[in-house]
Amino acid sequence: MGRVNRSFPIESILNTLEGEYPKWDVPVVTLIAMQSGDPFKVLISTIISLRTKDEVTIEASKRIYKLLTKPSDVYGVTIEQIEMAIYPCGFYKRKAIQIMDICDRLVREFNSVVPDTIDTLLDFPGIGRKTANLIVAEGHNLPALCVDVHVHRICNRLGYLSTKDPDDTEFTLRRSLDQAYWKKINYLMVAFGQSLCRPVSPHCSKCPLLDVCKRKGVDKHR
Repeated sequence: MGRVNRSFPIESILNTLEGEYPKWDVPVVTLIAMQSGDPFKVLISTIISLRTKDEVTIEASKRIYKLLTKPSDVYGVTIEQIEMAIYPCGFYKRKAIQIMDICDRLVREFNSVVPDTIDTLLDFPGIGRKTANLIVAEGHNLPALCVDVHVHRICNRLGYLSTKDPDDTEFTLRRSLDQAYWKKINYLMVAFGQSLCRPVSPHCSKCPLLDVCKRKGVDKHR
């Protein structure tokens, strides 16, 4: 289990990022959730977004929503149509199969309703912890800790956590971070990470957290 710097002002940090957030691009799945309020669309777009740029995810999502507005629509389309709709997202052929399998199971076992619990979602093909947490948080607006590479990197870079991977970060945050911040830590740190706190050569000179950041692992910055 990872270590936590208990003296680090993480709530203050997140409040600062929330104030800066309007300056940055909204993460794509958060944007889709805000616009649709539909857990099914959030699920589909989350699958598309894995290892895919936001601009590709947005356009692919628009195309697939024309084919699939609800899980049962999958019975009226072919795998090739789904592939064409989500291309050129990463691993589009594999994701097309996952989407078809997930839709079929939602119809058969869940009355076309996307589950709102992590453990149930993890039982679906192609859904890992990050995806399951994102669906619960953004699709159902429930407390969930979606930890991707941005959240993991930034929490460690700041000096708040010392963890080995995103899963370790998630479980460490679960025991250290107030639940009121669970949902927002993802979209705030993703936007922050895409805009300023880049993996390589972050924009430290423009960073609102410069005075408190330990810059762990940062060899070069701007």
